[in-house]
Amino acid sequence: QVQLVESGGGLVQAGGSLRLSCTASGNIFAITDMNWYRQAPGKQRELVAGISRDMSTNYADSVKGRFTISRDSAKNTVFLQMNSLEPEDTAVYYCNFRMRLFIVSPERDYWGQGTQVTVSS
Repeated sequence: QVQLVESGGGLVQAGGSLRLSCTASGNIFAITDMNWYRQAPGKQRELVAGISRDMSTNYADSVKGRFTISRDSAKNTVFLQMNSLEPEDTAVYYCNFRMRLFIVSPERDYWGQGTQVTVSS
């Protein structure tokens, strides 16, 4: 059974920082892409940042220059350093891994349970 467990969410004032982490456990053959999504109340889930196995990264325009994604592939873990947080960043943040559980199995997307980030003004 594969599980993605997130941590690091919470309540912070505008201008503050938080660091999210997400670790995958279980029988995993390979992880290609690691992503962070978020979903605010009444809005669609959106991609915040992604990092591929070769460490190339991409960011939503709204977080460029403020958020940094990184990964520790040996520990099946992805991080999201969030600085200069704004009330508009308030949302549930979800990690998403594209993984292959066995050498012969196809790649699939797996999701964490979500962690709440609340930024007060």
